[in-house]
Amino acid sequence: MPLPSSDRADVTARLREALLAADFTADGLLELLGAPAYTALARSETVPALRATRDDGPLASLVRLFLLQRAVPHARVADVLPVDALLESGWLVRAEGAEGAGEDGAGGADGLRATVDVRPYGGPDGEDWFIVSDLGCAVGGAGGIGSRDEGVVLGVGGASTTLAGITVRTPAASALDVGTGSGIQALHASRHTTRVTATDLNPRALHCTRLTLALSGAPEADLREGSLYEPVGDATYDLIVSNPPFVISPGARLTYRDGGMGGDDLCRSIVQEAGERLNEGGYAQFLANWQHVEGEEWTERVRSWVPRGCDAWIVQREVQDVTQYAELWLRDAGDHRTDPAEYAARYDAWLDEFEARKTRGVGFGWITLRKSGAAEPSVTVEEWTHPVEQPLGETVQAFFGRQDYLRAHDDAALLAEHFKLAEGVVQEQIGLPGAEDPEHVVLRQHRGMRRATQVDTVGAGFAGVCDGTLSAGRILDAIAQLMGEDAVLLRDRTPAQIRLLVEQGFLEPVGQ
Repeated sequence: MPLPSSDRADVTARLREALLAADFTADGLLELLGAPAYTALARSETVPALRATRDDGPLASLVRLFLLQRAVPHARVADVLPVDALLESGWLVRAEGAEGAGEDGAGGADGLRATVDVRPYGGPDGEDWFIVSDLGCAVGGAGGIGSRDEGVVLGVGGASTTLAGITVRTPAASALDVGTGSGIQALHASRHTTRVTATDLNPRALHCTRLTLALSGAPEADLREGSLYEPVGDATYDLIVSNPPFVISPGARLTYRDGGMGGDDLCRSIVQEAGERLNEGGYAQFLANWQHVEGEEWTERVRSWVPRGCDAWIVQREVQDVTQYAELWLRDAGDHRTDPAEYAARYDAWLDEFEARKTRGVGFGWITLRKSGAAEPSVTVEEWTHPVEQPLGETVQAFFGRQDYLRAHDDAALLAEHFKLAEGVVQEQIGLPGAEDPEHVVLRQHRGMRRATQVDTVGAGFAGVCDGTLSAGRILDAIAQLMGEDAVLLRDRTPAQIRLLVEQGFLEPVGQ
């Protein structure tokens, strides 16, 4: 279906004003639909929302029109929106073949339909934003995305919000959104970046991004058509973000997800080539998939992607075996609803691809680079599959700050420093009931990454008394005296444990 005109700023402004006046916002939807129907809608399950919008109110009509893609009677829409202008500019079309206005929202012969999905989205500081995408293409739902068109443009999904949440949000002069899709990352970047550039191979996606920014009241971005970094040449940026077409598939059926390169080559390329496009101190943040290949450590595979001159933090959040992975993306495209023989053939093609590449599983996670220029870059590759507290942008920034700190302090300097226990850290003792001593002592965070790490008796005692008053060395001397240990030996073996606790955010250097 043709997209609305992106050249009618006056109409877009009137539409935004009308949507806000009707409380067509994230908060307004939650109040109207209730939490169960609202969260179901985020999964693209529409039945609960249809039941919650049976009345004739303005907000209910807008939900049916833009989110549920139902025809709505002209009179109801005209009470809320500037219908003539929206018909002329392509936001609305007249429904064809509808009969009867019925309870299911058919709309009658004079009904109107939306040409795009317009989804309210709450910004981090309470902004009322709107994400524009193709009809029926919000992510999720048992039926897949609802379209098998190659150039389909998706709305906001879990991957989009994950990337938005982990992105470092310091003020910057320039940002690049690679593979912008419906524009959510560019929209976020517009809050803290002077100049935003967004690229996409799909011209339809760039059109949706322009509509998203305009309807959200955000500044225009520099939109460029092309693959990955090709449209920006040698330009450099303070921030690069991308939720790329990372799916490892046997073809390039859907532009938004299938990169068209073999295996995980697209993710490798976008990470490796980011280094030369980052300004000093700049961040590049990606979502990615990577292969778990027989006879190869996945950690070494992704570590090899890190460009020269960059620190990196790579977190694997989930691993699926090849059958789970194939089934996930076959459902995403709606292939499970096709002819069983066709579905089986597509499934076979996915498994053939994985077998040829000796792939046993696929990892999903986050990759963050920071252009540090350090002679010995810090590269951390880890698996953390447990729940975290979003947004994590400040946590990510603090992680790299700690890498700088640890790089600048040898063991002697570390022992001379003063530390304090980070906020929200608790100690757990694990052992058999009634035992005199615990088998394990665990420190656990209740904020950010919500990490847990096992420590020995010295580590637990050290963390427990860190209030910034005494230096690390003085604390260890006191522990040695209490435990009857050699203070020199304790000073020699403990800095590695202190480094880990600092790196993971359990201890904070005083004054940093």
